[in-house]
Amino acid sequence: MITIEVPGRKTLYLEHIVLDFNGTLAVDGTLIDGVKERLLELSGKLSIHVVTADTFGTVANQLKGIDCHVKILEKEQQDRQKKIYLKQLGKKRCAAIGNGHNDWQMLKHAALSIVTIQAEGASSQSLKHATVVCYSVNHALDLFLNTNRLLATLRR
Repeated sequence: MITIEVPGRKTLYLEHIVLDFNGTLAVDGTLIDGVKERLLELSGKLSIHVVTADTFGTVANQLKGIDCHVKILEKEQQDRQKKIYLKQLGKKRCAAIGNGHNDWQMLKHAALSIVTIQAEGASSQSLKHATVVCYSVNHALDLFLNTNRLLATLRR
C-alpha cells in the first residue's frame, strides 16, 4: 500500500494500480524502455493490474516475470469494462494510468488518475478526467516510487 498525504486534500490510501497496455505501457505491443524495471519495483508496493484489448497479442510475453494481473477485454464497451474492473477492486483504493478514449471512465473513477501523452497521443476525453498529465509513462510510474513529486503537483 502507498499512503499519500496531500496538503489541502484527502489522504490517498492506494492498494492497486490499474494500467492500460498499448499506448500507455507499450508502443505497438512492445514495452517502453524502463517500464519493466519500474513495474518490478512498484509491485512490492501496489497490486498491478493491466487491462487491455491486447491489440498486438503481446501482453503476456511482454509482462512475463512481472507480478501483475492481466485482464483481456472484450471488443465492445471497453471503457465500461475498465470502469467495472476498477470498481470491483475498490475505486477509492485505486490509481489508474491510461491514454486512450477507452480509458476515460477508469480515469474518472480512480482515486488518482494519470493520463500519458506519448507516441499514440491521448484522448481529450481521458485528459478531461485525469488528475495528473505526464508526457512519459516512466515519469508517471516514478510518481508512485517517489510520492513527494505528487505532493508538489496535487497540493492546494
